[in-house]
Amino acid sequence: MEKVILITGTSSGFGYQMAEKIARSGHQVVATMRDVTGKNIEPAQDLSKLENVTVLDMDVSDSESVKTAVAEVLERFKKVDVVINNAGIQGSGLLEGYSIEQFHKFMDVNLYGVLRVYNELLPSMRKAKDGLIINISSYAGRISPPFQIPYNASKFAIEAATEGGYTELIVHGIETVMIEPGPFLTEMYSKQGVDADKAEIEGKYGEDTAIIMSGYGVKLGGALQKYQPQPSDIADAALALIEMKKGTRPIRTTVDPIAQGLDAEYNKLTEPLKRKLNAQYFS
Repeated sequence: MEKVILITGTSSGFGYQMAEKIARSGHQVVATMRDVTGKNIEPAQDLSKLENVTVLDMDVSDSESVKTAVAEVLERFKKVDVVINNAGIQGSGLLEGYSIEQFHKFMDVNLYGVLRVYNELLPSMRKAKDGLIINISSYAGRISPPFQIPYNASKFAIEAATEGGYTELIVHGIETVMIEPGPFLTEMYSKQGVDADKAEIEGKYGEDTAIIMSGYGVKLGGALQKYQPQPSDIADAALALIEMKKGTRPIRTTVDPIAQGLDAEYNKLTEPLKRKLNAQYFS
């Protein structure tokens, strides 16, 4: 059955790949991105040419933009069956090198952006007693690699919202699940991100830290070259979740060739313990 699927952050990378693949599978896709008549005019036009794709301007860091776009979608299609919260920003640097304003920027896009979409779409989903929310988390929402801690924190928050939200929303027929990608060579890394802006801090940390930072980047780059993770794998995972029956979807889906299965093993080992711990408080 054709579903109406809203995807955020579709100008490139995971979002573009998901919009394209899901539309070609026969679903109606609403592909949202910022600045569709400006810097993102090319991907907006390319996606608009596809059958079953409607492109809308939406900035997840702007509450009015989200409200306007979602209202337009509901007016046109009368419902949204699935939302994929994909829009996000990346960045690197020492934690001490980040200002509070920069840290807030990560949260404003990667977390609050998701919550803005929640606030506009959940009322219609609750009324329909049906819906699926797929949040794009990260391996960095389960472990915390150095030199990107604000990004990690935003993804840990997505993990919390998705996991806790599952129990809150499933009684209303709404499932919240997430995909946990590992590192990928997507455009998010090449676009302007939010890097630590206190350059003097890095100097004060000295040569030892500089060597560690450089080595970390070299090792990650080598792993990316070795395993060649493909953004299309995320699109495959999203489509698979969409097509599963309600009640059979896992809360976490890992997509990380570099991890060689350790990410899935980590989730498998920790989930039973988490359920037992939750039961101590809430059963």
